[in-house]
Amino acid sequence: MKTEQNESKWDKLLQVKTTGRDESRADQYRYPYEPTPYSVLERLANSGYFRKENVVLDYGCGKGRVDFFLSYQIRCQTIGIEYDERIYQKAMENRETAVSGERVTFQQETAEYFPVPERVDRVYFFNPFSLELLRRVMGRILESYYETPRDILLFFYYPSHEYVSYLMTVDEIMFLDEIECMDLFSGNNPRERIIIFRIAGSDFSLS
Repeated sequence: MKTEQNESKWDKLLQVKTTGRDESRADQYRYPYEPTPYSVLERLANSGYFRKENVVLDYGCGKGRVDFFLSYQIRCQTIGIEYDERIYQKAMENRETAVSGERVTFQQETAEYFPVPERVDRVYFFNPFSLELLRRVMGRILESYYETPRDILLFFYYPSHEYVSYLMTVDEIMFLDEIECMDLFSGNNPRERIIIFRIAGSDFSLS
């Protein structure tokens, strides 16, 4: 009940409608729309990894919750990518009413074909698609990085074992940190976490 109240509270504050799961267009490659809980986004926003000057790319943005929340809390720019036309329209409707709408843009596009803008330096995933598509999307992100080298952080909420195993094999990225979220929910689910990777060039250093 407390979680539901928090969801409603934030939607009302942000002046958007993002609750509810939608699996009407889900298939083996693209997974159902389910918004990241606001309690997780609060923890993410307070992690210190986001600043006003960052540009966040949100894959499988759905109705835009991550985008509206981070652009409101951090005052950063956000870009949401959504392939489902109907859900994309919901995101656009939310943008009309959202208090932080002017800092948010959406694009209807399949993730593996979207060219990552050179200004993007933060990327968010909440299991939007299959491992096969993730591999292609990572290729796009790395293309953008090599064209315009910069510090890029990748955030994966509720990562699957498949995702983690794959990410650990990508030479160009390094595991950076983990944000625990298990205490926010009942059930002690070990997937309740955000793992963070950093695209690392030859001169990479944590210092």
